[in-house]
Amino acid sequence: MRVEQTLWGNLPLLVRSNSKDSVEYILQALWRTRKTGLDPSDRIIIRDMLQLQNDSDLDPLLVCLRMLIRRCVYENINRDEIQNLFPDEVLPELQRLLTLLLQKFQREWREDAMKDQDKDKLQVGLPRLKEMTWSMTNQDEELTDPVAVINLKLQNDGASQSKELDVKFQLAKDTLETMLKSMYCIRDQLSNTDGASNGQ
Repeated sequence: MRVEQTLWGNLPLLVRSNSKDSVEYILQALWRTRKTGLDPSDRIIIRDMLQLQNDSDLDPLLVCLRMLIRRCVYENINRDEIQNLFPDEVLPELQRLLTLLLQKFQREWREDAMKDQDKDKLQVGLPRLKEMTWSMTNQDEELTDPVAVINLKLQNDGASQSKELDVKFQLAKDTLETMLKSMYCIRDQLSNTDGASNGQ
């Protein structure tokens, strides 16, 4: 099961904004924070726009929108093909709105991405996530709870030749919850470090 297939159902949350400008703000904020992640103030603003109570409701939507933005910017998709990114289950009015906004910013974001790539060429790159899939399994149905089998396809562009690496591992529910909490802490620390360096 592809992760993105489980995320489309979160897009209708955008209807809660009742404003094209609000959706535009969300997309712009996600692009602006593509390297650092949203800071707490942005998250509060977006939650208020969408009338959401907590981050657990917001995060799946943000992941889905970031995936759409990345595909629009980094895959060679022309303006007329953007609407083809959406599966049939996405409401037509949402498809039209998101297509309109992604088209509006595509050229600007591509120029930003090119500048990012020029900067990255001067640095040693770490493997980047190219694809992620997952499935549920029971190692022993009588003795253990189900576990998630995570399959990652990593792209290493830092070497002299670009290489792909497949990584597979299993996560139980308690391990996954611990990992997610740790990743949130890492994200916050990286955001604070970035803010401090910019302040200097």
